[in-house]
Amino acid sequence: MTSMWWAAIAVGALIIVGLSVYAGRLLYLLKQQQQAQRLVAERKNARLLESIYTISMAAEQGQCELSEAAIRICVLLDHLQPSVGPIDFTARYPNLHGLYDKVKHLPTHDARKKYKRNEIMKMDLQRMKDEESFAEGIQPELLAIRSLTKELCLSRG
Repeated sequence: MTSMWWAAIAVGALIIVGLSVYAGRLLYLLKQQQQAQRLVAERKNARLLESIYTISMAAEQGQCELSEAAIRICVLLDHLQPSVGPIDFTARYPNLHGLYDKVKHLPTHDARKKYKRNEIMKMDLQRMKDEESFAEGIQPELLAIRSLTKELCLSRG
């Protein structure tokens, strides 16, 4: 009878060791997967921040209109996943988001072609007025956006 108990204990110990090894292997794979996901997110963020940086420079230098910059930057900021946790970009850049809210509904590209010329001119005039009303507040925000890349530990050359 005692040999039977020892055999049961040995089998139980083998099962426990086997399950422990299996659990350890799963934890290792989970850690590897999390590292891979973190690397993908860091690369995506780097591309997004590079685009944000470039657009902010172009807008500041007058190479693209403020409304276009606002649309592009706000959309890119929405896709950013900072490793430091969520950042309220709307509160941080209120003028940029304010202009974005004013112009995001305007048609672009092929959608513009569906409107009559006088309607397009009317929309463009309103867009220019909106740009003008937000321009003074957006300029410092464009500078601040470029410092965001430094804040998120990504160097710029």
